[in-house]
Amino acid sequence: MTNAKDGYNPFVSHAFFAALEASNSACPRTGWGPRHLIARRDGAIAGIVPCYLKSHSQGEYVFDRGWADAYERAGGHYYPKLQASVPFTPATGPRLLIRPGEDDERVGSALAGGLIGLCDAMQTSSVHVTFAREREWAFLAKNGFLQRTDQQFHWRNEGYSTFEDFLGTLASRYRKVIRRERRDALANGITIHALTGSELTEEVWDAFFKFYMETGSRKWGRPYLTRSFYSLIGESMSKDVVLIMARRNDRWIAGAINFLGSDTLFGRHWGAIEHHPFLHFEVCYYQAIDYAIRHGLKTVEAGAQGEHKIARGYLPQTTYSAHYIADSGFRHAVRDYLKRERQYVAEAARELTDAGPFRKTADDAP
Repeated sequence: MTNAKDGYNPFVSHAFFAALEASNSACPRTGWGPRHLIARRDGAIAGIVPCYLKSHSQGEYVFDRGWADAYERAGGHYYPKLQASVPFTPATGPRLLIRPGEDDERVGSALAGGLIGLCDAMQTSSVHVTFAREREWAFLAKNGFLQRTDQQFHWRNEGYSTFEDFLGTLASRYRKVIRRERRDALANGITIHALTGSELTEEVWDAFFKFYMETGSRKWGRPYLTRSFYSLIGESMSKDVVLIMARRNDRWIAGAINFLGSDTLFGRHWGAIEHHPFLHFEVCYYQAIDYAIRHGLKTVEAGAQGEHKIARGYLPQTTYSAHYIADSGFRHAVRDYLKRERQYVAEAARELTDAGPFRKTADDAP
């Protein structure tokens, strides 16, 4: 569950959901039909679960296409399903949004039961609560949901004063690689600019949207977000956005969008219209670390996937999702699969952490 002590997460703000839906990025036409679940007590809102009726499994980053294929081969209909998440946003955050002062257990149980009831009433195959916090994951398991884990790669601020201070904790070969990559990324007269607030002009958003469309079309086939989404967050969330932009020959050539929480910088997506060696690493990873150090942030979440992030100081972090499967036979099969998958995820995280870039001995000093 969530409460005021959890801190600010920009992705569960009304402004972010409103921008997704008003821009027609998340709407029935794109396969994201809003079905937000509300719990009321004495007429007042006590809790909310952001929820969507999905006709596909795109834009979720917790992959269940194998489940869909298996269920449909067995004669079932996997779609539509219910997705309790933030569209297109693989960032951990609260999913059972409970008003401060309410009884977390009571309202949480009502919301969990409401999701199952909504699944049954709409005759959907399943409910998927993705990128939940660990305590919500455990709570939902007590309320009939199956438990799934995966991993991302996050950077942790151990009280560093400067980027060089951070580099000093790495083994020498990683320090040398990062210094060379940062130097080479800015060759050819490239400069880097961190834009926020009033600096996020429509001209800047036009440039960034071109990057997003160019890179997204190659990676995903059809980018998810519309141009108006950026204007809307520029109007309502400009202080929550840190846009890292690269410039060369008096024009913007690449950029990465980040969102700012109370103690976390959330990296989302990047794009470019010119491709230079290591510019992606500089704009997406090194600039994010540098920003977090300068502003005293605890964590940088760099989005989904990418074992290449380990060499840049981002280590494995478990992510959590909870799943309700309506069909009892299929639920049993998925439960068995998830037990094996959780074991694999935990072992992989241990191995990747052990292989991380940080110094193992005092002999490998800066």
